[in-house]
Amino acid sequence: MESLATLPPDSDEQQAQVTAIQDEDGFNWGYNPALWGVPKGSYATNPNGSCRILEFRKMVQSLNRIGLRVVLDVVYNHLHGSGPHGDNSVLDKVVPGYYLRRNFDGYIENSTCVNNTASEHFMVERLIVDDILCWAVDYKVDGFRFDLMGHIMKRTMLKAQSALCSLTKDQSGVDGTKIYIFNDRMRDAVIGGSPFGHPLQQGFMTGLSFQPNGHDHGAKIVVEKMLSASQDHIQVAMAGNLRDFVLTSHQGEEVKGSEVLTHDGSPVAYALCPSETVNYVSAHDNETLFDIISLKGIPFFHCGDEMLRSKSLDRDSYNSGDWFNRLDFSYETNNWAVGLPPKGKNERSWPLIKPRLADPSFKPKKSHILAAVENYLNLLRIRYSSLLFRLRTGNEIQERVHFHNTGPSSVPGIIVMSIEDSHKGRPGLTQLDPNYSYIVVAFNASPREVTFTSPALRTRTLDLHPIQLMSGDEVVKNSNYNAFTGSFTVPPRTTSVFVESREI
Repeated sequence: MESLATLPPDSDEQQAQVTAIQDEDGFNWGYNPALWGVPKGSYATNPNGSCRILEFRKMVQSLNRIGLRVVLDVVYNHLHGSGPHGDNSVLDKVVPGYYLRRNFDGYIENSTCVNNTASEHFMVERLIVDDILCWAVDYKVDGFRFDLMGHIMKRTMLKAQSALCSLTKDQSGVDGTKIYIFNDRMRDAVIGGSPFGHPLQQGFMTGLSFQPNGHDHGAKIVVEKMLSASQDHIQVAMAGNLRDFVLTSHQGEEVKGSEVLTHDGSPVAYALCPSETVNYVSAHDNETLFDIISLKGIPFFHCGDEMLRSKSLDRDSYNSGDWFNRLDFSYETNNWAVGLPPKGKNERSWPLIKPRLADPSFKPKKSHILAAVENYLNLLRIRYSSLLFRLRTGNEIQERVHFHNTGPSSVPGIIVMSIEDSHKGRPGLTQLDPNYSYIVVAFNASPREVTFTSPALRTRTLDLHPIQLMSGDEVVKNSNYNAFTGSFTVPPRTTSVFVESREI
């Protein structure tokens, strides 16, 4: 590693040395599954025997004891090997041709990566559901992120969800209702494009419409419509992805969450209960949040990967070794500009990547990393400061959550959400929060200060959240609210949280 550290930040030599040994160095995320249900041996002190099983269980137990939850990335969409030969072909040897999906010509489909699994077959589905239950019951895993879930039958996913929800503390030692399955509906609207689209396609928080980055997004009216549609998608996600949540779309129509559509025509919302999904904009593979923002635009709030983690713009680092996947908990560096990422899935983007890695202005200082960590911790503190941020049922969200910058006359680039508790004006609500009766969250993704006015938010006694007032972020402290006009002023690229304290 010392020799790699002396190379230029945009050199192709680092990736050449890493890829030369990538299949022998033991670093792999488990994305080449031969079969499921067994922890990766490369993470165990001894991969043979029961050691890997015991150590994985102890790891989950230890993390739970300090208050952390463990989400497992499960890869049921493909298998590494096929056919009658080879160590990596396991299930295809058990019942040849049954576990893998084939096309009309008899060849194995490989749209997932290689060797698509056939979850439409009863015993493949049964194996997936049984395996999920094993990880939940025997290993006490707290949640699952399904890789390429779209390649798994919907029926299979519903059975897996039902099986998890049926788990009880008394019978299996696990409360299945608290196990989450991830959803990526909000990701593309927030950061723009998709993991398989053009890397410069912008989204709500990466400068779409406000700071063009040179990519052709279409005519001005098209870009403005894209931004407005992205705001609708994000609002639905913020309302728990509830399919029956009603909001005013950017076109001024009253629509349900299930009637707001993604770019491919599928509904954004599908849940009946907010606990059915977990929203995220950065998880597992593809570029980190810091990296994708470095390609597309400028962040309005540093809170994605809490240490501004970079993989030097590697979009598929499952087998890129420690050099590109390194985490520095001393906060001295975020691993940006450690060389061009491995050529396999990145070479096409090298012309975009190279000048950014070579530009020292892209590299954050330790002070930037520490500020991002503080913002991330403050985000968690704000979230846990009120039960209103953690509504449990669809009815609670329907009754309490409202969006105020909606319809064709909405201010571009700002989302304003209110969450209401029982107070003099709404005595019919059950009181959930002993401290705050009303909360307003304003997201300003634009590069300039924005003032938004809503008659529905007049005459309240709202102040900036105490945690933001005490934070080291001097920008957010410039947020303010005028009760007489019902207007909010939010600094550039800032999320401001306003709270109404209960009368003593």
